[in-house]
Amino acid sequence: MSGESSGEHRSWLERLTHFISGEPEDREDLLELLKTAHRRKLIEQDALSMIEGVLQVSELRVRDITTPRSQMVVVPRDAEIETVFPLVAESAHSRYPVIGEDRTEVIGILLVKDLLLHSLRDRTQLVRDIMRPALYVPESKRLNVLLREFRATRSHMAIVVDEYGAAAGLVTIEDVLEQIVGDIEDEHDFGDEEYIFRKNDREFTLKALTPIEDFNEYFAADFEDDEFDTIGGLIVHHLGHVPKRGEKAELGRFRFIVLRTDGRRVELLKLVLLEEGTHQVSG
Repeated sequence: MSGESSGEHRSWLERLTHFISGEPEDREDLLELLKTAHRRKLIEQDALSMIEGVLQVSELRVRDITTPRSQMVVVPRDAEIETVFPLVAESAHSRYPVIGEDRTEVIGILLVKDLLLHSLRDRTQLVRDIMRPALYVPESKRLNVLLREFRATRSHMAIVVDEYGAAAGLVTIEDVLEQIVGDIEDEHDFGDEEYIFRKNDREFTLKALTPIEDFNEYFAADFEDDEFDTIGGLIVHHLGHVPKRGEKAELGRFRFIVLRTDGRRVELLKLVLLEEGTHQVSG
């Protein structure tokens, strides 16, 4: 290494150390330093993406990643536990909100491991007798604070409540972690030739390289493919820039959320099918 390049290297490391050890005056400057480190092959792309995710978590609120109550898979408090097994088999979740009169009243959380344990003793027990207390959080709570709360309480699911105390939806620790590391399931979701992975009736994970023609066929959509071949290209055109992780775009009944990008192109997307009347204008 030449003296000039060595000096340049030390100078860059001094700047990075200053930003990391102290209080950064400008987050964009810090991100630019980290991107420079990536270009110099000092840190890997995965590490850069995770750092960007950590910084983003401190800016996002619970409302940004909440699963709405209309999409929650719930069990009624007065159901006998033997009647819950078909629901568990179909949805394959490990935790379920327990509701009272309706979905706005979540009174506890049912864990599948508790369901299995108690079913060996008495399958006629009621859900309310074996449920656990729910963790309630406001829509405005920052995600980094929520993550600390999850760790402190050893909880994996929280019920999101609105200003009136009614359940607005739910959020899980996986939802928060995916903002940092990207979609946790994506490495196992896809085969080499697959583009779309169905998570449930309303949520999908898809590669940005999904051909628009394939997307239209899968979802009975009618996006034009004259100008763009892929869904990623369509999203970039709609937003007018290469989006960052976490950015959203709504096109008709489809909400696209960016899960992974390398800064030059979108790589992975989350797709949520919207219900009638929930469409918003975005861009």
